[in-house]
Amino acid sequence: MNWLSNNWSTVLDLAGAHLIQSIVPVVVGLLISVPLARLATSRRWLRPVFVTGSSLLYTIPSLTLFVVLPLILGTGITSVVNVIVALTLYVIAILVRSCVDAFESLDRDVLQAATALGYKPVRRFFGVELPLAVPVMIAGLRVATVSNISMVSVGAVIGIQSLGTLFTDGLRRSIVSEIVVGIVATVLIAIVLDQLLRLLGHVLTRWQRTGTTTARERRRAGTPRHGSANGRVDRPEGRDSVAGAPGGAGAVAAVEARGDRA
Repeated sequence: MNWLSNNWSTVLDLAGAHLIQSIVPVVVGLLISVPLARLATSRRWLRPVFVTGSSLLYTIPSLTLFVVLPLILGTGITSVVNVIVALTLYVIAILVRSCVDAFESLDRDVLQAATALGYKPVRRFFGVELPLAVPVMIAGLRVATVSNISMVSVGAVIGIQSLGTLFTDGLRRSIVSEIVVGIVATVLIAIVLDQLLRLLGHVLTRWQRTGTTTARERRRAGTPRHGSANGRVDRPEGRDSVAGAPGGAGAVAAVEARGDRA
């Protein structure tokens, strides 16, 4: 790969531009999608409007958006702003439905327990609803991120610098190595960001593993699961545990724990 060794700086510059054009739309799209999804779940008549409307955004060809947006925004045809705005719309198209599903999957018992413990709507949203919705949201976020990384390359067709530039330039000059480097670099960025999001989801959902860890430690210690030395029966690890779908006493415990940390 002589071409790569002679063009390291160019590849790194294009990779940096590619990352910016990929990540910024994901962050902005997430900040827009979460409140829209929450509004759609609290006002049921808005659900089809937001979910269907956002899904229709994904049917617009990306190249068409890159060309039309300069006319709407007043930007240059090769402005990075066009790519960021277009990809933000695509992120919203993916994440609104994902976030709606996340909020609708929340256990009603948990929310009622939070309200009973005195949580106001805003505090309940940030302290209970949003953290519990993270697993489903992360799944949608991973899809949106990987999709964005691939679509950024389309901007190279109209002259917007990214790793896609290696494709167009390699095709124009018939340099196979340049095209291969562009493909490999794009795939590597997608894999790295996807794994970082997976790790982030793992860190943010430690509460899911609390009950499982407790049960495992108990088994290692040789403590009976359904009984104890004094004859009392222990509560089995099941639906009331934080590890499973929180409910009943487990839900209250989970909310109280969150309240203590708030």
